[in-house]
Amino acid sequence: MIGRLNHVAIVVPDLTAATAVYRDTLGATVSPEEDQPEHGVRTVFIELPNTKVELLGVLGDNSPIAAFLERNPSGGIHHICYEVPDIMEARDQLTKEGARVLGDGEPKIGAHGKPVLFLHPKDFCGTLVELEEA
Repeated sequence: MIGRLNHVAIVVPDLTAATAVYRDTLGATVSPEEDQPEHGVRTVFIELPNTKVELLGVLGDNSPIAAFLERNPSGGIHHICYEVPDIMEARDQLTKEGARVLGDGEPKIGAHGKPVLFLHPKDFCGTLVELEEA
């Protein structure tokens, strides 16, 4: 069912500083910062030859990653994103097998303009999993 690794997301307390580390220290190609108001985050994507790293910063008072930063003030890995050919088919198969989809179970449009869903970390070895339609 799952395809290629799309990205690994890292929550950071200071998005500008984290971007500079990847760009200036590691020499990575980075995207501009982008607000994702529907998700309550600001994002920067680090382009790698075989995948991406997504840096997540807080956007607004109700940002879902604010609680993550309270528990992990230095930030850390937040989720891993896999591509799937058909998000609805993947959702239906996973829920049939007992996996829990977070939120209302309906795909939202993610940072790449494609439908995404998040799966409960307790169902995937303690890892929050994002699925993105390829």
